[in-house]
Amino acid sequence: MPLIAPIPKSLSRSAVSLALAEDLGRAGDITSQSVIPENARAKASIVSREQGVLAGLDLAMEAFSQNDSAASFSNAVADGTNITPGDTVLTIETNARSLLAGERVALNFVSHLSGIASHTAAFVAAISGTKARITCTRKTTPGLRALEKYAVRTGGGYNHRFGLDDAILIKDNHIAVAGSVTAALKAAKENAGHMVTIEIEIDTLAQLDEALQEGTDVVLLDNMTPDMLREAVAKVNGQATTEASGRVSLETVADIAQTGVDYISVGKITHSSPTMDFGLDMEIFS
Repeated sequence: MPLIAPIPKSLSRSAVSLALAEDLGRAGDITSQSVIPENARAKASIVSREQGVLAGLDLAMEAFSQNDSAASFSNAVADGTNITPGDTVLTIETNARSLLAGERVALNFVSHLSGIASHTAAFVAAISGTKARITCTRKTTPGLRALEKYAVRTGGGYNHRFGLDDAILIKDNHIAVAGSVTAALKAAKENAGHMVTIEIEIDTLAQLDEALQEGTDVVLLDNMTPDMLREAVAKVNGQATTEASGRVSLETVADIAQTGVDYISVGKITHSSPTMDFGLDMEIFS
């Protein structure tokens, strides 16, 4: 299980601020302003409607706090907890208008990130008993990458690079322009700092031989059958970290893991995870 480091406060604050600005627009919540007395107080709970893994609760609390700095919270459930339908994950006491103004932003973040965490957990469970680790990709929602990668960790997965500046990943188009696997790796080594990891995408076993001869930190074994992956892992024999990728699904991931690869990158856990259903149940309104 990876370390689930909390979302940095500065990041959650800015993400929520942008989301609230998008929702409240230029005039605020005109429905609540019209219908609810200014000083009315409310108590409500965020309740799960589905089974899954919770993620993003800090963002929900931030949404309510930005609308009312005096908002108070109780019964908070820790991110990473397996929850079932009917579970209360957070209780909020705050100004009624502020509560309703932050409701959708809070639920959107919790639903989206819990969906990613839950989908990741399903992939992790599918490869239980193997040494492989599930890792995400850069196929994320623009502006939400760090949050979505946090959700992956919460679900038991691991993070690939966060951006193009994290590590060198030589893909097929880089190889085509460079001229060969060897040429691409030589150029990368000449330009990489000593702390920069180099990974290269491999489509064939012949390319793998070339990469191993030149030397690399990681080989990305792309769109290979389980039999090819097994042969590739045997060829690598510990000379580099192995990562499998390409149309990985819950139906295929166990077979891929059993080939002996170190990592399996899965774009689906961020770009195609279903949201998890939560509701805001009003308990007291006065």
